[in-house]
Amino acid sequence: MEEQTQSPKRRRLVLVPCPYQGHITPMLQLGTFLHNNGGFSITIAHTRFNSPDPSNYPFFQFLYLDDGIPKHEAIPADLIAVLLDLNVNCRASFEDQMRRLIGGGGGGGGAGEEVVAGVIYDEVMFFCEEVLSDLKVRSFILRTTCAAASLARMALVRLNDEGYFPLKECMLQDPAPELHPLRFKDLPISLTTGFTKYPTLVKGMYNLETPIKAEAIIWNTMEWLEESTVSQIKTKSTTVPVFFIGPLHRIVSARTSVLNEDFNCLQWLDEQADGSVVYVAIGSIASLGEKELGEMAWGLANSQQPFLWVVQPGAVRGSEWIEALPDGFPEAVGGRGCVVKWAPQKEVLAHRAVGGFWSHCGWNSSMESLSEGVPMLCSPCFGDQKVNARYLSHVWRVGLQLENGLERGEIENGIKRLMDEEQGREIRDRAKHFKEKIEAHVKVEEDQCSSRTHLKDLVSLLSSF
Repeated sequence: MEEQTQSPKRRRLVLVPCPYQGHITPMLQLGTFLHNNGGFSITIAHTRFNSPDPSNYPFFQFLYLDDGIPKHEAIPADLIAVLLDLNVNCRASFEDQMRRLIGGGGGGGGAGEEVVAGVIYDEVMFFCEEVLSDLKVRSFILRTTCAAASLARMALVRLNDEGYFPLKECMLQDPAPELHPLRFKDLPISLTTGFTKYPTLVKGMYNLETPIKAEAIIWNTMEWLEESTVSQIKTKSTTVPVFFIGPLHRIVSARTSVLNEDFNCLQWLDEQADGSVVYVAIGSIASLGEKELGEMAWGLANSQQPFLWVVQPGAVRGSEWIEALPDGFPEAVGGRGCVVKWAPQKEVLAHRAVGGFWSHCGWNSSMESLSEGVPMLCSPCFGDQKVNARYLSHVWRVGLQLENGLERGEIENGIKRLMDEEQGREIRDRAKHFKEKIEAHVKVEEDQCSSRTHLKDLVSLLSSF
């Protein structure tokens, strides 16, 4: 009797991003890679709030989670509270959606049927782990920050238990214990007002009170870039494999912005001299007061440097867009400045005219700037941005940090130092070196520490179901 050839299982992965741009971007990039290179079907389980447009991703299936928060603000007043609420509110609908997927042929199905090979969830959406454990579905954690930021977050819980917080103002410049080169002011939370909600979030993100149940941790960073920190993480993560797969934006091409990008600004850049433009973007959830906006505006104007400035609608408190720009600013700047609501950042940073990036230092922006060899003026707002800024300016030395907030004199001086002076030339040389090193890194497949090797091993693990 002739044997029947069994059709291979079709494998589906479910991806659960945190619904903010800095988290959405690497998750969609990873999903695109796994679809294109691993042959996986991809489902995105997303909150209705801030969801990407499914029509931009025809090769993905989208399912929606009930976030349960009646009114959202693009820029939340209390981000920690929103993230904790999401972990409570999304759980029931996520479990329902997973049961439907499994019941629809995604469980342990027979030959030729589709199976759910696992769920990759953002570390912030840690409610997923218990649901998946109960359903006996494999889970994988995506960490979207640099490795150093994660160690700093975990250390905050320890330092709080040791009685350091709330911190006295006079200690902000002191070194943070066991976290060199970070100072207390570089840690990813406000330390002078107390942080009653933050330890709950961190304990959930990093399994500080329960054994980790995920089968692997995926990190959007490069092993060689954070060698010392990665070594500590490997020592701590002995029970699960860790894959360092960054920078994802250089490995896979995917449009991931949930905001409309203004490509007309590229035409403005075409008219500028090589390396002359300061690109200014402080992130998708940063909030400015009218005074801060004015200080930024006059710092840019007084620098006499051409600039492309992203001001997201709603980012200035009390204004729809840029109505609060100071009187006389447009006349002082003339055609030297271009202000847009949102920009295609990867294309902007790759443009020959861009010579510096004044940034909030989110991790995606930091890696995009490193990858293009663009030196940075670092102006972190909150969270892991403060850790990134310290490493960019004092470890990798590809940027200058604004230490005193948004003050026009310091802004003007920082731009001139970065763009014109000898210190800026040295920083540009180092930034160019990082670009060359990253270009070589993403091409290498044989090196066991390369991102492509880690991605290959990750695909093998995901396919082993």
